[in-house]
Amino acid sequence: MLKNRAKEYELIIFDWDGTLMDSLAKIVSSMQKAGGDAGLPILDATAVHEIIGLELGIAISQLYPEIANKDLEFVKKRYSHHYVELDQQPSLFYPGIEAMLHQLAATDKTLSIATGKSRKGLDRVLSAVDLHGMFDGTRCADETDSKPHPAMVNELLALHGIGPDKAVVVGDTEYDMEMARRAGVDRVGVSWGAHDAGRLHSYDLTGCVNTSAELADILLGNAVR
Repeated sequence: MLKNRAKEYELIIFDWDGTLMDSLAKIVSSMQKAGGDAGLPILDATAVHEIIGLELGIAISQLYPEIANKDLEFVKKRYSHHYVELDQQPSLFYPGIEAMLHQLAATDKTLSIATGKSRKGLDRVLSAVDLHGMFDGTRCADETDSKPHPAMVNELLALHGIGPDKAVVVGDTEYDMEMARRAGVDRVGVSWGAHDAGRLHSYDLTGCVNTSAELADILLGNAVR
């Protein structure tokens, strides 16, 4: 569903997990194993999907509201351990995403990332897929306020010297869309991630796409909308 307008964006800010990379199953498995290590209830995938995109400590506290600080730190460490272990086999990009990124990089657009990952985790995965040079700026949840706070977007706007009217956030969760709305930038949702696409439509989207080709059309200004 696209609005009937076209727009040229100078800054494109991507979420990572569930938007570019198909890593949701690893996140779910790692959280389930970490919870089990701590003797906590093993939550199903739907519950874990609800917190994807949040800073890890906030995510765990939301999943287990009763958790004490000591146990929270233990679960964080166990989650990181299990995720790194699973990530020895790198996750794949969603179909067509890597080609789209290269297509965008060949233009004069500025590409950035705003993610719930830690800095260490993002740097590791960018090195694994050899895309460190693809992105002009990145912000992680352990170095600024977690989504849906607009800090990541505001910091990237300031870093690149680009106004909010020339920027767009691409994401798969309500946290991404709310973050973008608070920062005053356009929002594009993808239907293949952690939150059902129907939940994203209330955020006054520029578009909600089902394929990487549809996404590329919007980001390159080719879509008739």
